[in-house]
Amino acid sequence: MRLVLLGAPGGGKGTQAKKLIDKYGIPQISTGDILRAAVAAGTPLGKEAKSYMDKGELVPDSVVIGLVKERIAQDDCKKGYILDGFPRNTAQAEALDKVLVGMGAPLDTALLIDVDKDVLMKRLTGRRTCRNCQQMYNIYFSPPKKEGVCDKCGGELFQRDDDKEETIRRRLDVYDAQTSPLINYYKERRILNSVQGVGNIDEIFKNVCAILESKS
Repeated sequence: MRLVLLGAPGGGKGTQAKKLIDKYGIPQISTGDILRAAVAAGTPLGKEAKSYMDKGELVPDSVVIGLVKERIAQDDCKKGYILDGFPRNTAQAEALDKVLVGMGAPLDTALLIDVDKDVLMKRLTGRRTCRNCQQMYNIYFSPPKKEGVCDKCGGELFQRDDDKEETIRRRLDVYDAQTSPLINYYKERRILNSVQGVGNIDEIFKNVCAILESKS
């Protein structure tokens, strides 16, 4: 099961990825995690990545894809893996496909967790966090009993800067411009599948599993 997860911020990819890891025993590969691990280990690619990061520059795609290739070659990926957050655009997807085909392990499925933008806005802008205990709420879907007050400790609830509407709209615009073209990319390659990411989490997961198991 070699899977790439697609979906906008707030769409629930992280939640579904955790459930897939538990059920199928395959690792989730995040480029952020493997970059940090390679830098900490001082591998040749890690040192190259660090040279860019130290200058405040983006790590080139060639380095990131090299790190992904090294990670996928590890023993725990023999049964499969979940790519989350990479590729971010079609150029990265094309380069990744070449590497995976060369390894004899092309992607089986690109899975889109599809959620309407209006719902995403409510999920993300509705978040409130307790200043004391960090408990999270959503004023639309899981509000506190008393407005602005944490149920657990009575602390003040606040909206983080990165949950404000202007920031969220900017993030979703970036997603639309850069990442959503991947949907067409994988559709053209006939490996795209989609599930609605709204409703009961376990029901969504049941639909995800049905798709994945139909491919195996």
